[in-house]
Amino acid sequence: MSAFELNDVKYVYKTKYRDVQALKGVTCAFEEGRVYAVMGASGSGKTTMLSLMAGLDLPTSGSVLCEGVSTADIDLEKYRRERVAVIYQDFRLFPLLTVAENVMYPMELRGVKPRECKPRAAELVARVGLPETALDRFPAMLSGGEQQRVAIARALGMDTKVILADEPTGNLDEENTGKIFDILARLAHEDGYCVVIVTHDENIGARADEVFRIRDGRIG
Repeated sequence: MSAFELNDVKYVYKTKYRDVQALKGVTCAFEEGRVYAVMGASGSGKTTMLSLMAGLDLPTSGSVLCEGVSTADIDLEKYRRERVAVIYQDFRLFPLLTVAENVMYPMELRGVKPRECKPRAAELVARVGLPETALDRFPAMLSGGEQQRVAIARALGMDTKVILADEPTGNLDEENTGKIFDILARLAHEDGYCVVIVTHDENIGARADEVFRIRDGRIG
């Protein structure tokens, strides 16, 4: 069974003047243990596709399936909390929480006992290559590359094998881009995660296991 399947997914959103068909019948599948790049020009529909996979909305028609279950048939709030981890270009860390507290946050939402959260956070921060001293720092004290590592560690604090990344290297230089991709690739190839990266970066596309290119709301 695929980690994710999109079956003839269409999505229409309304503007003041007209309806816009952002996706026009997208069908594709994503497996665990692989890194996928979803590429296309601005406005092509790739971010809309990721948003539907993240459970931020439902398709106008067609189906988005996570481990065989349609997002239309489940509690989307619970789904976003427990089934998919999303990483963003702008990191979206809580500025007034320390690194440890940011990483612990999704664990606490899932009801993990506080005494278990902090050692787990330390383990995850080490896993993404940050020193133990980073745990008590605030996001503003970190570089962009370090903040994105914290965002990945936070994603790993969720009980899921799916990581959706929306332009995760868009604010990073070439060196940090390579390091972030290396972390995501290890998670896929060594730990069995399904990693889906929306990106404009052709270098990431060249390193991904598979590339889906979207043009005008269609994969082709």
